[in-house]
Amino acid sequence: MSAVKLTIRLNSSQFRTLNSLAEQRKIPRYRMLRRIINSGFSSTMGGSDVQSDIHEIANEIAELSARLAEMDRVLDRTLFTACAAYSYARNSALGMKRDDKEIAADALAAFKRQRAIVEDGS
Repeated sequence: MSAVKLTIRLNSSQFRTLNSLAEQRKIPRYRMLRRIINSGFSSTMGGSDVQSDIHEIANEIAELSARLAEMDRVLDRTLFTACAAYSYARNSALGMKRDDKEIAADALAAFKRQRAIVEDGS
């Protein structure tokens, strides 16, 4: 397939946008214009670029979802650690002589209270 040379006219706003996009991507404006034309053809014809974009967006959303789930687990561990530290510090500050099981039970109860506050707030 051979290429056909065409001349196009852009209004001043389109020309500024073209130059700006080319500068942002650090490519010549003619290459940027070719990308814009190809994207325009693809979107007009409902080409495979649209499908690949949808697939790429879905993959990104899945990755974000997995990362959010991991962050939720880390935050839960952090909250529990803070509750345990508070329980041990409180036990020590009040001069109580409680065993680890009782302090751990207090920490777990504090953790559950904090999680309940979050769940009620949403």
